[in-house]
Amino acid sequence: MTTSVADTFRDAVLDGSLLLAVPVALFAGLVSFLSPCVLPLVPGYLSYVTGLAGADLGSARRGRVAIGAVLFVLGFTALFVSYGALFGGLGSLLLVHQDVILRVLGVATILLGLLFAGWLPGLDRQWRVRRTPAVGLAGAPVLGALFGLGWTPCFGPTLAAVQTLAFEEASAGRGALLSAAYCLGLGAPFVAAGLAYRRALGAFGWARRHRLVVLRAGGVMLVVLGLLLATGVWGQLVARTQGWISGFEVVV
Repeated sequence: MTTSVADTFRDAVLDGSLLLAVPVALFAGLVSFLSPCVLPLVPGYLSYVTGLAGADLGSARRGRVAIGAVLFVLGFTALFVSYGALFGGLGSLLLVHQDVILRVLGVATILLGLLFAGWLPGLDRQWRVRRTPAVGLAGAPVLGALFGLGWTPCFGPTLAAVQTLAFEEASAGRGALLSAAYCLGLGAPFVAAGLAYRRALGAFGWARRHRLVVLRAGGVMLVVLGLLLATGVWGQLVARTQGWISGFEVVV
C-alpha cells in the first residue's frame, strides 16, 4: 500500500516537469502583478470590491477587505485555470506532434518576452472590458473574471508562457495546476495588499519607480524559457529532473 501511494504521488506530480514549471508559473504571476498596467490599479480594485474609498481601506476591517480580495482573485483564477485545463487537454490530444508544436510555441514565447520587456515597440496596444458589475463583495468575483478577460493583453505574455508549459504537460489536471500556481503568484500579493494597505502603498511606489527593471526581468525570463522550449533543452531538464527524483524513495 505504501509503495502504491508513493508511486501515485510521484506519477501525479514529480514525474512531469511540474517541479520546474510551478516555480516559473509562480514567478510569472508575480511579474504580472508588478507590471505597470496592473500594479497602479490595485488600490482602485480594492476599493471597488470592498465598496470602500481608498482613504478608508487602511482603517477598514481586515475581514471585509480580505473577503473582497479573495473573491476577486477567485474570479480570475476560475478563468485562468480553465485555460490551463484546456491547453493541457490539447497537449494530450496532440501528443504525437507535441515536440514540433512546443518548439513553435517556444519561438512565440521569445517574441512575447521581447514584447513584455518593451523591446518590440508598437505592439503593446491593449483592450479592456469597460462594463463593470455592482460595487461591493457581491460583484467581486465577476469583476475578477472581467479583469482576467479585459487585461489579458497586458499580462498575456506571461500567461501565454504558462499555458505553453501547460500544453507541454499534456494533462488537463496538470495544466490547471500550473495556471493555479500562476494565479497564486498574481493573486497572493493582491490579497496581501488589502490586508496591509498602508504598508503596501510604499511597496507600490518602489515597484513603480523600478518598473523597467520588473519588465526587463519578466521579459528576460520569458526569452530564456522560450529558448529552452525551442531548442528542446527544457525537455532535457525535465528528463534529468525525473532521473534525479527516481533515485529517492518517497516515504508515506
